[in-house]
Amino acid sequence: MEQIQIVALVASIVSLAFAAYLTSNVLGKDGGNDQIRFIGKAIQEGAMAFLSREYRLLAIFVVVMAVILAAFIDFDVTGRVGSDSTSLPGTAIAYLVGAIGSGLAGFIGMSIAVRANTRTTVQAIQGLNPALRVAFNSGAVMGLSVVGLALLGVTLMFVVFNNDATIVAGFGFGASSIALFARVGGGIYTKAADVGADLVGKVEQGIPEDDPRNPATVADNVGDNVGDVAGMGADLFESYVGSIIATVALAAVGATAIGGEQLDLVLFPLLVASIGIFSSIIGTFLVRTGEGADMGRLLWSLRTGIFAAGALVLIGTGVLITVLDLSFDLFWVVLIGLVAGQLIGTASEYYTSYEYSPTKKLAEQSETGPATIMIGGLGLGMVSTVAPGIVVIVAMWLSYEVADLYGVALAAVGMLSTLGITLATDAYGPVADNAGGIAEQAGLDPEVRERTDALDSLGNTTAATGKGFAIGSAVLTALALMAAYAQVVGITVFNIMDVKVMMGLIIGAIMPFLFAALTMQAVGRAAYAMVQEVRRQFREIKGLLEGTSDADYARAVDISTKGAMKEMVIPGLIAVAVPIIVGAILGPEALGGLLIGSIATGFLFAIMMANAGGAWDNAKKYIEAGHFGGKGSDEHSAAVVGDTVGDPFKDTSGPALNILLKLMSIVALVFGPLFIG
Repeated sequence: MEQIQIVALVASIVSLAFAAYLTSNVLGKDGGNDQIRFIGKAIQEGAMAFLSREYRLLAIFVVVMAVILAAFIDFDVTGRVGSDSTSLPGTAIAYLVGAIGSGLAGFIGMSIAVRANTRTTVQAIQGLNPALRVAFNSGAVMGLSVVGLALLGVTLMFVVFNNDATIVAGFGFGASSIALFARVGGGIYTKAADVGADLVGKVEQGIPEDDPRNPATVADNVGDNVGDVAGMGADLFESYVGSIIATVALAAVGATAIGGEQLDLVLFPLLVASIGIFSSIIGTFLVRTGEGADMGRLLWSLRTGIFAAGALVLIGTGVLITVLDLSFDLFWVVLIGLVAGQLIGTASEYYTSYEYSPTKKLAEQSETGPATIMIGGLGLGMVSTVAPGIVVIVAMWLSYEVADLYGVALAAVGMLSTLGITLATDAYGPVADNAGGIAEQAGLDPEVRERTDALDSLGNTTAATGKGFAIGSAVLTALALMAAYAQVVGITVFNIMDVKVMMGLIIGAIMPFLFAALTMQAVGRAAYAMVQEVRRQFREIKGLLEGTSDADYARAVDISTKGAMKEMVIPGLIAVAVPIIVGAILGPEALGGLLIGSIATGFLFAIMMANAGGAWDNAKKYIEAGHFGGKGSDEHSAAVVGDTVGDPFKDTSGPALNILLKLMSIVALVFGPLFIG
């Protein structure tokens, strides 16, 4: 075993051990009084019930796909061994391990989140900083578990299969498969509940968002965990894995302008990821805030940890490049990735935080009704694609000039190297959101809700930042995977004058729109069922609105669960099937065109949806903070309509698009050899 692989294994174990330490720290906090514990238990049971049903359904898909991989990739019809010299169905095994790892990452993150929410509520009684620390630590458990499991899994696959990148690509395929279903299923669940709770409770009945009289309240809280925690964990697990696999695959075929031992370049991404883990752990200790902090100070409390981690990655990378006598050009590529990630995140923050003028102006448009706030949000989302697009173009250009296609892939690794802490700043948001809901339902002092709302508003901004960050890295990773695919099938140029390439390009351009349409419509159907159920309960349960009777929370949870299970299947299957069908019928050139088209349209569409949704959400919160009429005003009702449309934009369709891009690219890489000749 190479020394770099040993370092990667040690780093992954340290990451998981620190996550276990943080888990103990969070669980050691007070879980609250009986009422808080009762609400927390209901959320926990609902979340675990959903995840159990989802994983049982996904297990069927995983087993079937593993059999297909074993039959068509690892062995041919005569029984001859494919690319795996160990006479094992290597790709199928790697696929299973990747799928299990992705599912486990989501499960761990959600398990701590549903226990941290009540503890964050209790800590918010004491002050803002104690609440931030508990919520952030729970997010750090998620972040460090994801990077620890991902690095451990991919390193072990390289060790077991002797650095064969074509086999290890199966690990990325497994991770992407689970991530897509988890993101889509969780996103449909959470937005069906959220829309139902908002439209009937806030708009029609005029009661607070998390009022215990609202039957969809618990389902909404459950959804925060299954969509924004479990789904997101699986999502970024595969992002992290995909960037490493793409870089290794390109190094293995010599797609680099940097000299040096090929094996060192193959294993270098594991080294960068290892440095990122240690840097992220140090960065978590720097996240602090004071009482009465405004949004700007709260943002900087998180930025301090992220920027420190990024600086440590650069220092560590520079030192190790010198020690290992590698080209210092590798340092500049990692720097390009880190800077690009921060710039994309900052652009998303600018367009979605109500600290800045775009969201404030969007909130002002509520004065003329829902139509103008809808128009304004769509326009804001569209214009917000320009800055991230330019950043990605420049990052691609510079990294390619320095180290060819290998540099483009390594830039994605650099961008995701601090994922342990950047994911923590994202994952803590749903915990803070749940904490606010629990405070409302438990009837705690309004000051507690004010503190959790401050953390929740920050969470909306960091979530938008995290989504922009994930989408940017997805583009670089998908491009690198596409380049690896081209190497595998022996194509050096995709000629757009070739009619098959053009056909594939148009099919690829259609895919993000079709995928987004299916997921948006799925949320609409599931939300319709939820709205009807909430209306029924308000109509038929006597004393519910007066607070003398209890809502049937279990029924609402069941509606969201059934809707998500039913609706997530078709989008997931299409994402896997279309690249295979195009490659089999039109050939490898057309499949390359499909990847190009999907990356170009999917990247911009995903940014637009994530930022428009985040801006609508924070415009509503800006009004609720006392601006433009405040809560209960006509302006507030208009903003709720915008937020309702924005919810599936930012939490279902938008974030799932970046998985779509990488999943189709890695499907092409894995199945590419079947389409040659």
